[in-house]
Amino acid sequence: MFRAVARPLAAVSRRRQPSARHMSSIPTGSGSPLTPLLLGVGAGLIYFNRQRLLKALCDPVLMPAVRLFDPETAHILAVKAAKYGLIPKDKRHDDPSLKVTAFNLTFDNPLGIAAGFDKHAEAMQGLLDMGFGFVEIGSVTPLAQSGNPKPRVFRLTEDRGVINRYGFNSVGADAVQKRLQRYAYWALERPQYASVRAGPLGINLGKNKTSPSTIADYVAGVEKLGPYGDYLVINISSPNTPGLRSLQGKQELEALVAAVLEARNKLWKRLPLLVKIAPDLTPEDQKDIADVALALQIDGLIVSNTTISRPESLTSEHKGETGGLSGAPVKDISTKVLHSMYALTHGKIPLIGVGGVATGQDAYEKIRAGATLVQMYSCLVYDGPMAVPRIKEELAACLQRDGFASVHDAIGAAHKSTA
Repeated sequence: MFRAVARPLAAVSRRRQPSARHMSSIPTGSGSPLTPLLLGVGAGLIYFNRQRLLKALCDPVLMPAVRLFDPETAHILAVKAAKYGLIPKDKRHDDPSLKVTAFNLTFDNPLGIAAGFDKHAEAMQGLLDMGFGFVEIGSVTPLAQSGNPKPRVFRLTEDRGVINRYGFNSVGADAVQKRLQRYAYWALERPQYASVRAGPLGINLGKNKTSPSTIADYVAGVEKLGPYGDYLVINISSPNTPGLRSLQGKQELEALVAAVLEARNKLWKRLPLLVKIAPDLTPEDQKDIADVALALQIDGLIVSNTTISRPESLTSEHKGETGGLSGAPVKDISTKVLHSMYALTHGKIPLIGVGGVATGQDAYEKIRAGATLVQMYSCLVYDGPMAVPRIKEELAACLQRDGFASVHDAIGAAHKSTA
């Protein structure tokens, strides 16, 4: 786990500062030992004022400005903003009730950023600083590929949804490996630059569009990127790569998971292995996946990816675009599948609930349906980074309202109330 170290600025600010009337007598030339101190204090004041300004401008100015760009350009700008710290940071301690343990990992809060936002491992620390309890990068393919032709992302503003057909655009495993190596060095060897927030890092693996061997692609991803993550995800549910969802069939899934587990077991550490599934599954498909997960002891399931269905309630002009639908329109669909998978796995396998999370109540409903952790993404398109601390506060309030001392106590509560 990439545990970051607190900045030394707090120690600087605790030192006794000279009064203003004595400042003129203090040597401040380039050779003075006080120069680094003064520069540090000045930088600190600029930093904290910048954070205040970012928070004040985020909702009324910055988010409307970002939405003036086409969706893919806005996505790129958002990733760069997170990468360079140009987003509001959540410096508050998370409510103790939100702490979660899963896959032998500790999460300060159960809210993570779903794969698809930081596809190329550019902004891990910036996303943790936003307040996320964990970050999942990817999907990463073994070889670089450009994905589908543009335009390939569409806002469904009236429906608070998004349709994408990116098609696993990826810089490739080699480039991502180098970035993860630099991130590890930056966080561990240069603690003076590290952030006060930390959290587990998930690596979501995909296959190349024209690969002759699907299994070989996923094994290659495990071998190259496994050493740098805290958990791995096999993404077999994107609707934008031909034939990918067929891997959710029982025999295909058994063969794939067995090969990936063998590769995982050769790593120097035993990484949890999760499988990300689609919401567009028949009850028979769901049972087959649950049976494989239990038989092969998969560490977790992510429920769910985007949907290829189109609810009749959609009103946006882009509702007919090809691709996977995410955001508010998929919330009930994904929660229903989540509820089913919890029952089919008898609560023995940790689940990550994804799809339409925009409020603390949404996250709470996922947890009650069986999720141990929750991820979000599309909500950021409409609500921006300030949604992260808001959702955490609302979730803690939901737990307190219903008498749950922790997230763990609420997991699967919807099943117990109907038993």
